[in-house]
Amino acid sequence: MRYHLCLLQTLSALSIMCAPGAFAEVPGISRDEKGAVIASLNSTLNANYAFPDIAKKIAPVLQEHLTKGVYDSAATQAEFASKLTDDLIKVSGDLHFFVGADPKWIAEFKAKADPALKASIRKEESRRLEETNFGFDEVARLKGNVGYIRFSYFADPELAYDTAASVMRFVGNTDAVIIDLRYNNGGHLEMAQFLASYFFSSEKDQLLFDYYYNEDGKRIQRGQWVLPGLPGKRMVDKPVYILTGSTSFSSAEWFSYAMKKLGRATLIGERTAGGAHPVARKPLNDDFFVQVPIGQIQDPVEHGDFEGTGVQPDIASPSIRALPLAHKLALENLAKTDEARRTELAWLLPGLTAAIERPHADAGLLAKAAGKYEGRQLVLDNGTLYYLWRERLRVALEPIGPNLFAVEGVSDFRYRLNVSRGKVTELERVNKDGSIQRYKRLD
Repeated sequence: MRYHLCLLQTLSALSIMCAPGAFAEVPGISRDEKGAVIASLNSTLNANYAFPDIAKKIAPVLQEHLTKGVYDSAATQAEFASKLTDDLIKVSGDLHFFVGADPKWIAEFKAKADPALKASIRKEESRRLEETNFGFDEVARLKGNVGYIRFSYFADPELAYDTAASVMRFVGNTDAVIIDLRYNNGGHLEMAQFLASYFFSSEKDQLLFDYYYNEDGKRIQRGQWVLPGLPGKRMVDKPVYILTGSTSFSSAEWFSYAMKKLGRATLIGERTAGGAHPVARKPLNDDFFVQVPIGQIQDPVEHGDFEGTGVQPDIASPSIRALPLAHKLALENLAKTDEARRTELAWLLPGLTAAIERPHADAGLLAKAAGKYEGRQLVLDNGTLYYLWRERLRVALEPIGPNLFAVEGVSDFRYRLNVSRGKVTELERVNKDGSIQRYKRLD
């Protein structure tokens, strides 16, 4: 089965990778056109959504909102798509849902029946993925000979095979491996299968994922097992630590969940987002598409999943401090088993302990900042300020100036607190390109 890379559009506040045209400004849309899109959406959900009972609840809500004029304020296709996304998520509770307006993608989707054009599109897709190194952002050998892999999505292994194999070869000679999925948006489950296979023996058949999915009314069942052949060496007995956060999503969660259930990894960080369902992108007309959950996956041990609840880490930690904590734990455990290196490893621990400590911040300013803003909220928890949206998804804000904060896991924008007469009155999103969005204080 093929999974789309753009699995976390609902977290658009984090500017997570998604279709380039999905948010482009496009011409206005009439009520009749909106009605036609909703009719097509309902038909698509009935044929593909994994939970038909919930699909039946969605249709009347969308129709009622159309009839009552709830969608009249959506002046563009992008605005209408955003409102539909919000309603789908609200009724279903499923964060995988996403409606977008992207005529270019739909034209390419329909044109894939032409083998020559399909090959051209595939080549362009590979080129775009190469620009992000197929999601592999950082591979390193940390102090104490601990391997570290951070990647932001699970790429199609057909395209990313060589890169993924080279990453695994790089950490093959380390004594422990940390896999950082705190900001991983999911992607192809086949890549999760490929990477997980390195940590299991090929001498035993081991199921990793078992699932079914719908494909335009047809039900398909599959299972994914540890691969019998891999480039490079396996790391069957090597300690593995997986870092999780509230923005770890979909395939990132399944990789973590299966590795935990099979006893091959210790999870450190925060509870994940809770998006367990496989998805597919389906065109609604020449302009709109819907990303729809089409099936269910089950773990290989208890045959359950984590939809809506997320994956609980073994060791809870604010995700912003999960890496030094995992590094410290890895060194402590290595010191117990390697007496010859015990002194060397102990030397490294104080620095990691310091990295785990909270950074200094003006406690008074943080207390004043906590509250509700337009479409978002700031929450003060144990001395750390968190940015919260959709009620359960949050990232930490780290002070980098008197009233300026870096956003956990994000490099292309920051947040600034505007203070007037001793009160925080506005939250500013300061983008890398110099643009600013302002959100007024509501309480």
